[in-house]
Amino acid sequence: MNDKHPPLTLCELADPGVPGLESYSPFCLKVHRALKVAGLPYARRHGAHPGAFKRYNPAGKVPVLLVGDEPVCDSTEILRRIEAMAPGTLVSGDSAAQAEAWLWEEFADASLGGFVVAARWADERNWPAARKAFFGGLPAPLRAVLPRVVRRRLIAALVTREFWAGGAERCWGRLEALLDKLEARAPRDGFWVGDALSVADLALFAHLHSLRIDLTPWQQAAVRRRAALSAYLDRVHARTSGGAAAQAAGAA
Repeated sequence: MNDKHPPLTLCELADPGVPGLESYSPFCLKVHRALKVAGLPYARRHGAHPGAFKRYNPAGKVPVLLVGDEPVCDSTEILRRIEAMAPGTLVSGDSAAQAEAWLWEEFADASLGGFVVAARWADERNWPAARKAFFGGLPAPLRAVLPRVVRRRLIAALVTREFWAGGAERCWGRLEALLDKLEARAPRDGFWVGDALSVADLALFAHLHSLRIDLTPWQQAAVRRRAALSAYLDRVHARTSGGAAAQAAGAA
């Protein structure tokens, strides 16, 4: 641990047990990769549900990064705190480049996050696998009721946010069009905003990589059809997945 900083603990949900995926939550995945890129060791604290950490975040959401005893909530604010602890690791270049990186980070959370939720919770093709992944370990009485309740709430939120207002065909048509634009924009080498990895790459990767796992095979295939975008995501994965930090083993 860098002696200049208090110990860090990432509060999150259970490890999915999927190679190359620290968390099913793209927001938690983003923070995992940012901590590794910044070279900041951290412990993991798992909760059965987001509300398990409500004492740290009244909104009942993860991730929460504990910096010593201080909770930092919201993945974007956590990235800002990581950059403050390890300056120049998550944003670099002149003020225009840094601003662009943060704009892409915001775009990824706002425009891609809803498609991840829709793929898992609204898409009938994926729902059986998602239900098993998220609720398979619950006692039978809860497993019979809770998935329907949570799914209904999340689909209603997707409709409100216009991701599911027109149903499946409109949603996935919009995703295809967005992926086409990202494919046209994807850098053939380097990273999204210049040669250095930034918060833009961390956020874009977190959401798009969350779509290209076996849990959501149709969306996985849609991303894989975009060769330049897939190659870019592979570069980010290789740069962020490993030994940039000696992560504390196990859960706190």
